[in-house]
This record gives sequence, structure tokens and C-alpha cells, in this order.
Amino acid sequence: WFRALALGVSFLKCLLIPAYYSTDFEVHRNWLAITHNLPLSQWYYEATSEWTLDYPPFFAWFEYALSHIAKYFDPQMLVVENLNYASQATIFFQRLSVIFTDSLFIYAVHECCRCINGKRAAKDILEKPTFILAVLLLWNFGLLIVDHIHFQYNGFLFGLMLLSVARLCQKRYLEGALLFAILLHFKHIYMYVAPAYGVYLLRSYCFTANNADGSLKWRSFSFLHVTLLGLIVCLVSALSLGPFLVLGQLPQVISRLFPFKRGLCHAYWAPNFWALYNAMDKALTILGLKCNFLDGKKIPKASMTGGLVQAFQHTVLPSVTPLATLICTFLAILPSVFCLWFKPQGPRGFLQCLVLCALSSFMFGWHVHEKAILLAILPLSLLSIQRAKDAGIYLILATTGHFSLFPLLFTPPELPIKILLMLLFTVYSFSSLKSLFRREKPLLNWLETIYLIQLVPLEIFCEIIFPLTTWKQQFPFVPLLLTSVYCALGITYAWLKLYVSVLTERISVRQKAE
Repeated sequence: WFRALALGVSFLKCLLIPAYYSTDFEVHRNWLAITHNLPLSQWYYEATSEWTLDYPPFFAWFEYALSHIAKYFDPQMLVVENLNYASQATIFFQRLSVIFTDSLFIYAVHECCRCINGKRAAKDILEKPTFILAVLLLWNFGLLIVDHIHFQYNGFLFGLMLLSVARLCQKRYLEGALLFAILLHFKHIYMYVAPAYGVYLLRSYCFTANNADGSLKWRSFSFLHVTLLGLIVCLVSALSLGPFLVLGQLPQVISRLFPFKRGLCHAYWAPNFWALYNAMDKALTILGLKCNFLDGKKIPKASMTGGLVQAFQHTVLPSVTPLATLICTFLAILPSVFCLWFKPQGPRGFLQCLVLCALSSFMFGWHVHEKAILLAILPLSLLSIQRAKDAGIYLILATTGHFSLFPLLFTPPELPIKILLMLLFTVYSFSSLKSLFRREKPLLNWLETIYLIQLVPLEIFCEIIFPLTTWKQQFPFVPLLLTSVYCALGITYAWLKLYVSVLTERISVRQKAE
């Protein structure tokens, strides 16, 4: 059945090859051209296109490897000056490269399924936890539309992450650490979950034993294990950044990886705390104008919702700096890290911390992309099949998080595709998890259910009613604002609910001994 699920989703990805693609398609075509034609010393300086190389070196080498296959499809795609080049051969190659590299993701899901214990035996294969988990991961709606319509390479990157998680669950700590170190040098957004990895490896691998009450046995500290972990991190970092360090270009690489001039929010608001903050500023601005507290001539129109990647100043509320977001993120992550250290619960505690680190950084990070919500949804899938409480949180987070990705696909042909795929995945998520925990209390309470149902009229208003009104010309930002703010409420609620669950959870005597 696993092969059938993997082949089925791969065929679906092939059907999406002719679909709409975003500017990310040109981003990756440009990176193919840069790495293929220019020497290493110019990769992070090249600026012919506005879409400059801003991923870590391993991803640049990945593009370099792909470029040597791309030249057999269409050599013109590898010309740096061919901006926005998109021949049929180019589209076919780039789409196919994403599908092919997803094989790593498929393998990682298979390994994660092997980590699931068989306590919940089921006669019907459709009710097996491993089957449900495989569908939730392989057929994840967000990953499908972001990678195979919008266009990105998240599949194999998440494959590396899930494979590292699987190795840690199997107590193959050095393999897990190696995979995560490699992942960080492919895409630095995974730094957000690095605290979970660091604390878990320190607690479970560097300290080899606990006392009977679950507290740490300090004498069990292993210098050998710490040294091995340090060697892995240093060797991978040297392999990735070493050439640029020798060339004296490390500051240039760092400046590309962390472009703080891009502003607090991405072109499409990520549904996080700053979306609520921006909406509050917008509401106070409107109120201030009506009460003549503000001068309308000095306020730029739709400055935060114009779909542009730029820095902006808030009108009423204090403007937010990168340092402020860093402090907020650090404070939000801290309790989950403390829980992982002082209330160790093995792999499940690690996964909870990983999800909370991902969600906290999504909530308070600088220039967060709405696609980053997948960093929390995918690992939460592993928790959702183990406990009803986690399943309920997953349903809220996955539904609102996936719905918040709708503005990424704004072309009419993709409207029925995204709605149908979203409905299929959501209905399956609810029905499968409900059947898995049928003997326990309902996964959602009435208020949570009403909140999720309201996404339907919201979508109808944004896609059908609003474009027919005169507001479209005067207030073009309204659908985006409503989607971001409404989804931000659900994601914030899921984050708080998961935190409360982790902080108030009691550890059994057996867990303490382990």
C-alpha cells in the first residue's frame, strides 16, 4: 500500500506540470544559470537578475548538479541574461526535477512510518496509524501546491528533516545529527528548529543515563559523544562554508542569507502575530482618520498590503525591528526547550519541542513566508496519530495553515484545483483521525468546529463576492487582510493550545525512568 500511495501522488504531480508557476520558477532557473556558468567566487555576487542567490552553499551545489542535466533539455535556460525564460523544455525539466527529488521525501516518510509503534492494531488497513500517517505526509495539501504548482523544492528538504527525525527516534543519533547539519546548509530556515535538535541530542545522547526520578545523572556525561557531534557540525560547516571563507567572501554569503532590508512581512502576509499587529495598526489608522487624529496626506495607501516585498513603517503602533522579532522568537521558544530538558519524554517530547520551535518562529519571526507553516504541520502529523489531543491541534493547524496558502494561487484555472485538493485532504484528515480515536472524546469542541466551518464563507466572499463589488478598486487588500487575520487567529490558538498541553502534561513513572 505504501508503494501505491507514493506512485499515486507522483502521478498527480505529473498532472500538475502545466499548472501556474510563480516567480520562484524564475528564481531557480536563474540559480541554475549562475552556478552553471560562473565560477564559485561569483555565485553570491551575481546580480543580473533581481532574484539573486540567497540559499546556503549546499543548495547552490544542488543547483549546479541539476544544471548539468538541464543543458540536455534546453541550453538556453542556462544563459544568465535570459531573464524570465520559460520554454516548454525548461518547464518540463524544472517540474520533473522537483518530482524526482521528492523520492527522498518518500523514503523519509517510509522510515517515519517504521517508527510508529503497533499498539493500535487495526483489521482494516485504512485505519492503521501507519497508513494514515503516510497519507497525511505524502499527500499533504500544502506541500503539493507549494512545490508542484507554486514551485519550490521543499519536498526533498523536508525529506532530510523527517529522515533525521526518524533516525533520532531509532536512537541513531549521529546519523540524525549529520542529516540535520546537512539540511541547515541546504536551507537556513531550519535554524528555527535547531534548538530542539541541540537540546534533545545533549539530553539523550551526550548524557547517557537518568536518575530514578527522571532527573539528569550528571556523571553520565560523555565527552566522546560531544566530540563526535562537534566534529559532525564542524566538518559539514567546513565543507559548505570553507571555500567562501578561503575566498574571504563569508560576510557576502551571510548578507545574502539574512536580507533584513526586505521588511517585517512578506508580500503575502503570513498568518502570524504580526498579521494581527498590522491589522490592528490598520484599524487604528482608519479610526484616527475618521476622528481627525491623523493627517491622511502623510499616510501611504495600502503600504502593508500592496503585495510588495519592502520595508514599511507602522502608522499608529510602534514599528517593529529585526532585533525585536528575534527577542520575541527567543522568548517564545524558550519554554518548549526548558520542557524538553526538564520533562524529557523521548521522541514524542522532541517532536513537541520541534513543532513549538517551528510555530514560535512562524509567529514572531522577521519576514516570515506563509509557506513556513509547513515546517510545523508536517512534524505535527507524526504526533497526530498518537494522541487524540494532538490530533485535534493538528486538525486546527493544518486546516487554517493550508487555507492561508490560497492567496499564493490567484489565477482562475487553479481555483477549482486548490479547492478540490484542499477539500479532499481536509475531509480525509478529519475522517481518518476521527476513526482512529473513535473511543475517545471528540477531537474538536463546538467553538473550534464553528471557527473552521467559517473558512467556507470566507473563501466564497474572497473569491466570488468581493471581485464583483466596487470595493475591489478602492480596497484591493481586503481579501488578503481577511484571510491572513482570520487564519492567524486559528494558528495562534493552535500554538497556545499545544503549549498548554506540553506545559501541563504530567510524566509517568515509566517515562521518568526512561
